[in-house]
Amino acid sequence: MEAPVNKPMAEEGPPPANHAVALGVLTTLFFMWGFCTVLNDILVPHLKAVFEMNYVQTMLIQFTFFGTYFLLSMPSAKLIEWVGYKYSIVAGLLVMGCGCLLFIPAAGLPSYDLFLTALFVLAAGITLLQVAANPYVAVLGPEKTASARLNLVQGFNSLGTLLAPLFGGLLILSQSKAGNTAVGAVESLQDRLSDARAVQVPYLGIAIVLFLIAALLWVARLPKISTHPKNAEEANDTLWRHKTLIMGAIAIFVYVGAEVSIGSFLINYISSPHISHMTTAEAAGYLSFYWGGAMVGRFVIGAAAMRYVPPPKILADNCVAAAILLVISMAATGPISMWTILLVGLCNSIMFPTIFTLAIRGLGPLTGRGSGVLVMAIFGGAILPMIQAKVADSIGLTISFVVPAVCYLYIWFFALRSFDKTPAVAQAEVSAIHSG
Repeated sequence: MEAPVNKPMAEEGPPPANHAVALGVLTTLFFMWGFCTVLNDILVPHLKAVFEMNYVQTMLIQFTFFGTYFLLSMPSAKLIEWVGYKYSIVAGLLVMGCGCLLFIPAAGLPSYDLFLTALFVLAAGITLLQVAANPYVAVLGPEKTASARLNLVQGFNSLGTLLAPLFGGLLILSQSKAGNTAVGAVESLQDRLSDARAVQVPYLGIAIVLFLIAALLWVARLPKISTHPKNAEEANDTLWRHKTLIMGAIAIFVYVGAEVSIGSFLINYISSPHISHMTTAEAAGYLSFYWGGAMVGRFVIGAAAMRYVPPPKILADNCVAAAILLVISMAATGPISMWTILLVGLCNSIMFPTIFTLAIRGLGPLTGRGSGVLVMAIFGGAILPMIQAKVADSIGLTISFVVPAVCYLYIWFFALRSFDKTPAVAQAEVSAIHSG
């Protein structure tokens, strides 16, 4: 989800031995923003009950959070040009921490508008980290292993998404009245006020951790990365002439939208009467299977299988599997319905990094700006959940999962179009564009 407007280039300086240390430090960033992002899936059923909202109103949580990517990805890239990668990363952590602190007054009032403001500030910090950290990882070693490094650190991102539901279920939902009911309903005003305050201590703890990591990075010695483009050619070409990039941006848009939509509705879906008789707090524990599948897939499929199988084939197969699993889940009931939708997380695992690398393949000097377009496409996480929420309110929660199913079909189409786009073919197309 991830890269800035201008492609970074490694400067002469620290020996490669320092790169391993820097990569280790960066894994903590990927872990923390994955952790904070997936806590939204806990906030969705929690705040829905606290403020007695419908699904569309509740999805303003994801709309606000992921809409920030669209608004701030390019300004974040400019900030990186001005102050460099290290201090931009520190700034991102500090902004995240401030966003977490805003949850304390938001819960104390309580105010849904202030909750959304806190989410916007938190997402602003994550956006800056996304734009800064991914290209930084890409240059910390040989170019041919950049995808492997990105899959590795995104595996730790998935570790954060695995642990967040357990953390949120234990410290937020299980401590609330709504979290201990199957439907997540709160009867009295006093109960709602008490439940709202359940988020204060967890987010205060997260803020403290973020500030500590920022302090450590401030004093750390990290390899320096140049933020200037290599030549003037980037200013003379246009991204709109590269169809694979545009198709890839759409694929990122619908992928993030599908992933976030499923995660956002999963607790309410699993706790539905036709699937289980769980409370929302109990259902939150199963959310970890969804995000845990993504972690396993990134470490196993992303790190191992892609060495032998063409990435477009793996991407296409996973899209077909995800769509089939969603159809089965909608048609079935009970444990079958629950476990088939949880398995979609495993299919999701390699999608983002694979779409990303296929979309920018062969762009040459336009790689940086192309990456910036892909970062903005994360805005799909704001739009698609709102569409599914509208369907859920109008027709029903179960049938609303047709929305992410259609998204996977488009990604399948993109994967098929990428089969004949070998690096040599893509580079030849770029050369033809430049010569023409």
